[in-house]
Amino acid sequence: MSKSVSLARVGLSYLIAFGAATGWLLWGPDTEWLWLDGLIADLIATLVVFGASRVHGNSSLYDPYWSVLPPYLVIFWFLAADTPGVEDVRAVMLLVVVFVWAIRLTGNWLYDWPGLHHEDFRYAPLRDGAGRLEMVVDFAAIHLFPTLIVFLGLVPAYAVLARPGGEVNWLDIVALVVGIGAPILQFVSDAQMRAFIRTRQPGQAMESGLWAWSRHPNYFGEISFWFSLAFFGIAGAPEDWWWLLAGAVGMTVMFQGASIPMMEKRSLERRPNYQEIIDRVPRLVPRPPKRRVPA
Repeated sequence: MSKSVSLARVGLSYLIAFGAATGWLLWGPDTEWLWLDGLIADLIATLVVFGASRVHGNSSLYDPYWSVLPPYLVIFWFLAADTPGVEDVRAVMLLVVVFVWAIRLTGNWLYDWPGLHHEDFRYAPLRDGAGRLEMVVDFAAIHLFPTLIVFLGLVPAYAVLARPGGEVNWLDIVALVVGIGAPILQFVSDAQMRAFIRTRQPGQAMESGLWAWSRHPNYFGEISFWFSLAFFGIAGAPEDWWWLLAGAVGMTVMFQGASIPMMEKRSLERRPNYQEIIDRVPRLVPRPPKRRVPA
């Protein structure tokens, strides 16, 4: 199947998914809580995308959902909220950060994704290892869990857009700088990886540019984005810091506990010198690498 046909099928699936979600928001029962309305719409869209994934036999159809859902939800909360005391400047800064991040990440997926003949290498082992519960694992681990962790990461955005908040302060500036810097870092690290892939030798591992300072600079950028949303939320409601940080902390645990170990295991299997890179190059937070040990 060509990439253009694959994109058309994914696009149609997402139109149906977000059409169903929007139908719920416009004509479904009013829960009286915007966050719950958003969560239900999110779950409806996830179910439709899951159905499309099963029809096409490819769970990677869900992959762009990660970057498509957040702009949809923040716009809904921004337009639907009618709460006195919302800090408009903070809200606009947050919206800019979310859209810059989403455009970069979705564009990166569009550029790199080969089509529906390709599936993320992590998905098949999860399904195959579940036996008769394969469909349950496909839904719960590959579709539902990311949906819930992203929603949790967006809770600070809800707090900014739909709840009263204090005046703009220094933490908002930190959040803006981190939130814009994160996708820039991801863009640079992805560009460096593409350039490396074009010329690499079999079994060679990337260890230059940002990748000389972090084994996963793209993941560091992703985690930084979610912390920027938490910072916006805390700037408006410092007393609520403990629950506004939950999403960013959850993202960190997910990447550190699942995504990075799976990537590292695969690299160790395919790249003979990767253990030496593990020994020298920091895992996540960029900092100068250790010196090479002479052979």
